[in-house]
Parts: sequence; structure tokens; C-alpha cells
Amino acid sequence: MPKVTVDGQEIEVPDGATVLQACELAGKEIPRFCYHERLSIAGNCRMCLVDMERAPKPVASCAMPAGEGMVIRTDTDRVKKAREGVMEFLLINHPLDCPICDQGGECDLQDQAMGYGFDSSRYEENKRAVEDKHMGPLISTTMTRCIHCTRCVRFATEVAGVPELGAIGRGENMEITTYLEKTLASELSANVIDLCPVGALTSKPYAFTARPWELNKTESVDVMDAVGSNIRVDARGSQVMRVLPRLNEDVNEEWISDKTRYAIDGLRRQRLDRPFIRGRDGKLAPASWDEAFATIAAKLKKAKPNAVAAITGDQCDAESMFALKTLFDKLGSASIDCRQDGAKIGGVRAGYLFNSTIAGIDEADALLIIGSNPRIEAAVLNARIRRNWLATRMPVGIVGPEMDLTYDAEQLGDDAATLAAILDGKSKFAAKLKRAKKPMIIIGMGALARADGAAMLGQAREIAEAYGVVNGDWNGFNVLHTAAARVAGLDLGLTPGRGGLDVAAMYKAADAGKLDLVWLQAADEIDAARFEKTFTVYQGHHGDAGAHVADVILPGAAYTEKDGIYLNTEGRVQYAARAAFPPGEAREDWTIIRALAGHMGINLGFDSLAELREEMFELAPHFAEQDEVKAARWAKFGSKTKIASAPVATAHETFYMTCPVSRASETMGQCLMALQADAARDAAE
Repeated sequence: MPKVTVDGQEIEVPDGATVLQACELAGKEIPRFCYHERLSIAGNCRMCLVDMERAPKPVASCAMPAGEGMVIRTDTDRVKKAREGVMEFLLINHPLDCPICDQGGECDLQDQAMGYGFDSSRYEENKRAVEDKHMGPLISTTMTRCIHCTRCVRFATEVAGVPELGAIGRGENMEITTYLEKTLASELSANVIDLCPVGALTSKPYAFTARPWELNKTESVDVMDAVGSNIRVDARGSQVMRVLPRLNEDVNEEWISDKTRYAIDGLRRQRLDRPFIRGRDGKLAPASWDEAFATIAAKLKKAKPNAVAAITGDQCDAESMFALKTLFDKLGSASIDCRQDGAKIGGVRAGYLFNSTIAGIDEADALLIIGSNPRIEAAVLNARIRRNWLATRMPVGIVGPEMDLTYDAEQLGDDAATLAAILDGKSKFAAKLKRAKKPMIIIGMGALARADGAAMLGQAREIAEAYGVVNGDWNGFNVLHTAAARVAGLDLGLTPGRGGLDVAAMYKAADAGKLDLVWLQAADEIDAARFEKTFTVYQGHHGDAGAHVADVILPGAAYTEKDGIYLNTEGRVQYAARAAFPPGEAREDWTIIRALAGHMGINLGFDSLAELREEMFELAPHFAEQDEVKAARWAKFGSKTKIASAPVATAHETFYMTCPVSRASETMGQCLMALQADAARDAAE
């Protein structure tokens, strides 16, 4: 490791570090616009100039490797004058529109101008004007403000894997634009807004709605997929205004998907804000909480325990699921299921976790994907796979339909015979798995939610054991969930007990008239019509599929409106915090169940969130270990039954509308329509 001297301080820096990184290790702040630690080095802006011993002129520290014995100065008059000169050039054509710019208050150019700018400009000619570009319904462009740092271009090409941004022209005439004026077709596109150091790229849905100093900022967790991206929720009063990424190197780094960022406008639409009861006329009418509880209590008291069932949804917090399970245990019902899609998982913990962890993707040297499209189901996770592929050209094989994952992948087939060929070593990809030191398997809900999902899981396990996917400290067998609540539900035991019904059995019991009551806890990804003859209680925040057949509706809180614990696909325990309050008479979900139990004279054992969590930690102690992943012991799981010949599909066909919140989002609807319009235009051409 080389030793360098920065402003008289001698430090040791890692091999391959740049001068800029060396200065930061020494505690010196270096201004920059084009440099970003997760992007390739461009050296465009020249704002990071420093003095070096024996160098005839200041050097760009972002592009200069740190070498043994370097003497670096960051505080000389020459450095200050050079940075002031760069700032003056940057501001020549930059418009003086800070009062109306949405970047105001969060603008790197503003901040650096305070240190290196002038109170007036010597430039007297006309400033250039650049036409705004079309980048879709998410990104607002004011390209006259652009300083050509090319962060957006590098992100689209390197991280998102959708090279649809580029530059035309040279020098002052250079312009950043999209090719063919198309919508930026990436599930991560809006991250360019965070990357833009000026106000050239801003948020179109958020435009002119709020200033950063008006907002209350709350650290929370995303539930739009099972990655568990760390987010910051900015709210004004009771309204969530925006969602921004929060740094977590082990989960989402500093990126979030477009759905995570923009589906929040769905929180304001089609909300359930008061209890409803279906009357004799078949219509839902507003009711009081006491009336709703009395109706449910009367039905539960008449119903037989084996004729009462519950399904929990994909975005439920652990506390609400635990409260519901506790209630059903008291009622004597074993029919509760958190797998509303019918996934054949549960029991052995290693059989439903992303065992390598998300950060472990960086270590893999071969990847087999079965029944999953990570680009749609977990966009941020897919970006990490792409990064590994870019660095190592890791071989990737797909068992499932053809798909564009933003990296090269070999289509192996989409049927059971493909898996058998890999297991028997007859597939060409089998040799690549055999050569790999740390091979990885990702199996998704497209394979596990089939009727033969247990057999698919079992055969994937056999492949893992045959090719060293599980070897010593390395466990590369990974289940990629699509539901944020799924791992917590399985850990808490929300699967049918002895004599209990799973979702498929509930459908059959309802069809036969043998189900007296079904409780849907934010469960909307089901065939709700199957429960039309059954007394249905819907507890949730949106009037989606489950609410349409409900006899009683209990309005709950969305994920931004309550404190809750979520476990992501790797089993990482993460705590979400309330950023706003639920609308109207809606309540936090665990309090609804507690109130109903009290109405029925049932003691659940807790009266507060702290008491509930204490009870839950006794059942699952690892829930108390925030931001920790508890490794699972390898064991046998799945079955050896025959796999059907039906093609292996994926869980979602579209990225933008996968849950009640995103389906209620106007912005997600606009994104979907924009992509469909571009696809139609391409087809016509």
C-alpha cells in the first residue's frame, strides 16, 4: 500500500486508489461534479484540481492514481485560483434561475459556488440555450443548466445497462440526449435525478410541489419488492411527497427502482379511510368500528374453528402478521397462509432464503436463473448481477422465457427437461457450473408458485448439491421473492398447521361452501371471486381486488404510515418508521386485530407495540437483530415428485403495476403507457 503526503499529513492508501480518494482519507474535502465513486472516471469538470510536487500545473485528482511518495497540496493559492476559474467557466452558460429550480437547496453547483464562485460574471455575451429533451414521464429536463458532467450517461450505460443516453456535438455545442427521443426504458432510470449535480435533470412528478426544507424526513424500508431497499420518506403534513434512496452497501447501495420512488402517489388514491359493512342489499355502506367488530365477532362465534381461514398479503409488516396469527391460534384455527401466490416453500429456512446474501452476488462466478426475471422482480439486485458480469463476464444461464436482463445470458430452455439435463450433466451450461468455484442459483416465484413448485424446488436443490453451489462457507442457493412480507411470514410460521388449509385448499373449501369466514390481510394478489360465497373480512389500505368481495372492510395503514419490521429476500431484519398518519379513520393493522380481540373478550397478550414485539421476539429471536442476516442451516427441502411439462414462466409480466399501491399510481400508469407507445412505434417502423 503506497504512502502519500496530503497537506503535510502522511497516510497509507489502498492499491489502485486515486489522489482524490487519498485526499478524502486524509479528511480533505475535494469539490467535484463529474466524479462519482460508483461510475467510471470521466475527468470532465476539472473541479477536483490539486497541486502535486514536481507537477507543472494542477492535476485532476479524480483521474490520477495515487503513487508511493506523492506530495499533494489541496489548499494552495494556485489550487484555489484554478477551481475559481473552473467555476467561472461552468457558470458562463448556466442560467440564473435558482429561485424556480427544483434542485434548489440540494444543488452541488450552488454549494460549490458559495466557496469558489464570484458575486458577478465577466461574461457579457448571450448565454446558450438548449432545447429540453424527452426522457419519459419521470425525468424533467432543463438542458440549458447542463454542465456536461456525463454522470447520467455513465449511469445508464454502466449501471442500468440501457445505453439510451448519449452526447451529440462538441465543446459548447455538446448536448445530452436520448437516442430517437424515446422514453428511458430502464427500471432504474430516475436515479439519474439524484446523480445530476445541477438542475438539468429533475423529478417530473415532484416538480414545483415542495422545497426540501419544508419536508419531514424519515428513514424507512421499501416494500415494492423483496429487496428491502433502504429509503428516506419525505412528507409534508400527512402527505408523502417523495421517496429517495438511503445508502446501504449490503442491500441497495445508493440506488432504488422507479417503482420504489414514484408509486407513492398511489398512497393518495383509492384509499380505504373508514370501515364498511355489506348490507342486505349487497352494497357496502360506511359503518363505525364497533359495528364492524360486532359483525365480525358474531360471525366468528358461530363459525367452526376449522371453517375459518386467513391469508396475509405481500406488503404486511411482521407485527400485523404476528397479531393475526396470535388471534387465529386463540380461535383454534390452523388455516393461515402468507403465500397468497401459492408458492410451495416453507419449513426449512435455507429453502426460502437468498442464502448468499445480496452482497454475495459480487463473489459469484457462474449463475443459473430458474423461473425468475430479476430485472422486473428486483431491479436493484439485477444491477448488482450486471456489475459482476461486467467485471468478470460471469456465465449466466436462464431456465424460463427469453428476456433482456441487461447482460448476456444463455437461454437454456423453459421446461422440466432443461433442469433434468443440467442435473445429469448433459447441458452445456453444466460444465460452466462445474468449473465455477462459487456458482449461484436464483430460483423465483415463476417456478415455485406452480402446482409442482415443490418438485421444482427439490430439483434445484439437487443441482445445487451436485455442482458445489453449497460448499463450505459458500451457499449460493437463492430464492428470489417478490413479496416484501414473505420471509417474515414464513419465519413466524404463517403456514397451515395440522389439519389447516393453504390458499389452494381455501379456494376448494369456499367453492364447496365449507368455509365460513376468510380474513384477507391486505391480500390482493388472489382469485378473490372464489370467496364470493364466503363471509370475507378485508383488512388493508386500498380498495383493490380483496375489498371488492369483502363483507366487512377494516381500513389499515400503508407502509409509510406505521412502524414495522420487514425481512427482505435474504432474511435481513429491517425496521421501517412511520412518516405520515393513515387517512380518516384508518388504523395501524396490529391495533385493529387487538381491538377486535378485546371486543370478543380474547386476551392476545399485548396491548402496545413494544409488548407485541417482545412476544414476537420470543417466537423468533432474530427479529430483534436489526440489519442482521441470520444464516440458515442446509437441509433437505422440496420434493422428488414429477415436474409437469408446462413451460417455466416468471412471476410478473410488467414492472410497473404489481401491487395495490402501484396499481393506484397515476405515475406508474403513465410509465406503462409510455413504454407501450414506444413499443408500438418501433413495431410500426
